Amino acid sequence: MSHVNILKFGVSSPADTSPMKALKAAGYSSSDILAVIGKSEGNGCVNDFSRTLSTHVWEPLIPDSAVTIFSGGTEGVLSPHVTFILQESKATGLQAAAGHTRPLEPHEIGKTEHALEVASSIRKILTQAGISKQNVQLVLVKCPLLTSNTVEAVRAASKVPVTTDTYESMAKSRYASALGIAVALEEIQESGLDEAIRNNETWSSKASCSSGAELEDCHILIIASDPSSGNLRAASSYMNDAIDARAILHILERVKSEHGNVLQVFVKAEADPKNYIRGFRHTMNNDSDIHSTRHARAAVGGLIAGLVGDTQVYVSGGAEGQGPPGGGSLTVFYSVAES
Repeated sequence: MSHVNILKFGVSSPADTSPMKALKAAGYSSSDILAVIGKSEGNGCVNDFSRTLSTHVWEPLIPDSAVTIFSGGTEGVLSPHVTFILQESKATGLQAAAGHTRPLEPHEIGKTEHALEVASSIRKILTQAGISKQNVQLVLVKCPLLTSNTVEAVRAASKVPVTTDTYESMAKSRYASALGIAVALEEIQESGLDEAIRNNETWSSKASCSSGAELEDCHILIIASDPSSGNLRAASSYMNDAIDARAILHILERVKSEHGNVLQVFVKAEADPKNYIRGFRHTMNNDSDIHSTRHARAAVGGLIAGLVGDTQVYVSGGAEGQGPPGGGSLTVFYSVAES
């Protein structure tokens, strides 16, 4: 287990690593980094190479035991940035641990095997770190997707891919990862996993999953509350739909009541698959020019940024299994005055 702090900095491009200088000015070294979580300014789709570039420039700068999780897409008012999860020697109120799954075979992506591997890895990380699953506030997973080349490789091996649509594979991968989180945290039973994979309606309230072509394994970051001591706090909930301002306002009222300061917000966003929000029809799923995940990021990003007063928030599109359908998981990390 690592006691952790959270710091974030804006970036000028996907290749910008200047936040390392700001980190050192704050008294940290690269060896203190447990994770780098970023929002890059690509399209957030299969061919978003901004994620690949960010991963490429950051991974040589951090310890081998640390993970990178980059989510593409800063539509609307969202501002590209990186968030550091930093190890501290004393209790802060938050604890975290990171790890990886084994590399997934392309034919496993989006299937039960994928979810089981994520669940097994999370259980192992929690056990080794001594973190109780009851204290877990957020589990971030960066997971692989299928490309046209890997689809053909699966076929050549006489196996069946979860889908031949590379964009759909992003959703399938996110969903399997989210179910793995739900199993590990005992939000659902492992015996019901096969059915959950089929029904596409099961979800975890603590999952935040993003898929990309820049990796073959899953990067996992677990952030939990530390009940011992410290001035950092976490509040987890979920949005019921893309305009659920009440969910975030409820948390912000708690922060205000504790005279706190918001450090970072992590939220998942998606276009409601039934094409309606509170009885009103939306067209996000029918736009042939702009993918629905991009619409959802812009809409939810504007809502969250406006309420928090900060555009450097982590809004990730595609919330399959990460909060209720059409909504998304929501976690706010904040600091309070030292007692």
